[in-house]
Amino acid sequence: MAFLNKLKEKAFGEFIDIIEWTDSSSDTMIWRFPRYNAEIKNGAQLTVRETQVAVLVNEGQFADVFQPGRYELTTNNMPILTTIKGWKYGFNSPFKVDVYFVNTKQFLNQRWGTANPIMMRDPEFGPIRMRAFGSYNFRVQADPIPFIRNVAGTSGEFTTEGISEQLRNFVITKFTDYLGESKIAALDLAANLNEFSQGLTDGLKGDFAEYGIELTRFLVENISLPEAVEEALDRRTSMGVIGNMTAYTQMQFADSLKDSANNPAGGGNLASNAMGAGIGLAMAGQMAGQMVNPQAGQFVGSQQQAPQQAPQQAPQQAPPPMPPQTTYHVAVGGVQQGPYPVAQIQQMIQQGQITPDTLVWTAGMPAWAAANSVAELSQLFGAVPPPL
Repeated sequence: MAFLNKLKEKAFGEFIDIIEWTDSSSDTMIWRFPRYNAEIKNGAQLTVRETQVAVLVNEGQFADVFQPGRYELTTNNMPILTTIKGWKYGFNSPFKVDVYFVNTKQFLNQRWGTANPIMMRDPEFGPIRMRAFGSYNFRVQADPIPFIRNVAGTSGEFTTEGISEQLRNFVITKFTDYLGESKIAALDLAANLNEFSQGLTDGLKGDFAEYGIELTRFLVENISLPEAVEEALDRRTSMGVIGNMTAYTQMQFADSLKDSANNPAGGGNLASNAMGAGIGLAMAGQMAGQMVNPQAGQFVGSQQQAPQQAPQQAPQQAPPPMPPQTTYHVAVGGVQQGPYPVAQIQQMIQQGQITPDTLVWTAGMPAWAAANSVAELSQLFGAVPPPL
């Protein structure tokens, strides 16, 4: 190691006469010039580039700060260091001092997010958990000494990785407090992201300033609800789009049949699922004042309107009108079909399309029921020979 240091000193020369930093990274905040125990020549050239500041430190004491430009290090432009060293005017000897270059550019798109869900009390949903994420930009303050003193210390190189976790902790704590104090409903958060961002920017500036850092921009990009709450909102939206209970119940019934058809293992529950949906259909039809099927609804409607009309006296010699033919809706293969008259249903039974467990429904039935439980249809199964 001693031999390596001698080589470095030889490479740099006995005295350092050029001091500069060419930064090729994107995350370095502070870099200390490596003098390897060599002394800085009086009158050495110091080059400070744009987005940089150079700070001289003598044995732990902060001395002069140099803004972007080119300087000749003499007692004339190092008044603080001259005082610390006790130099007289025109001092012309080499000296030892640490030179720190501070990167003053903005460090963009620093990500933040909630590692765990945040619990809040929503006025509509009650206690719920929420997640959020976003980004922020920052830079070292115009006076770099607080940042070096409080954060970087004597590190030869300091990057954003060394401070990012602490800054994210500031952000999460402040965000949690701000979210609880805002009293904004979960459904209204998306419309208030800009207000959240601005309010948190103002609240976080003080925390960042304690570390010698300036927060230049803060963004809340997304606040997400739990999956269960999102599903409930989707169903509520679907009801609003459908606009009436009958159509919504029809949609539920169709979905249940489709799910049963797509799940052969669960086929045994087809009857119970469809029967439950059928009850909902009947209730919806009663609420809406009409039945699900237009033809069936027309028939029921005529029955309901009949008492309101004055009966016309028919000629005595004319026979009374034939009673309307009963028709049935059937659920074949998980799909609603019909309505079919009894004669056609008998043919479907003979062809094996309808079994005793097939669900049927006609006007006046409160819900879907198995075909063999309907008196008019149960006798049709006795006339069909059993399968071989």
